Amino acid sequence: MENTMLFGFEPYEWSNDACRGYVIMAMQDCGFSHKEIRRVLTQLYEVFDLNTLEQAKQKYLSGDY
Repeated sequence: MENTMLFGFEPYEWSNDACRGYVIMAMQDCGFSHKEIRRVLTQLYEVFDLNTLEQAKQKYLSGDY
């Protein structure tokens, strides 16, 4: 069976809000306070505006996290 995709409907569509949700869940699991989580989420807005997905990917791949 041929795999066909409709234009604009990629199987793993990027969502800044989904990313924020993942960050919230991870920070809650690690015991961060509400204030600390809000601070990180506020910074994410700027990071999303100033960097591309490829830059973010390379930052992750080149780090030792």
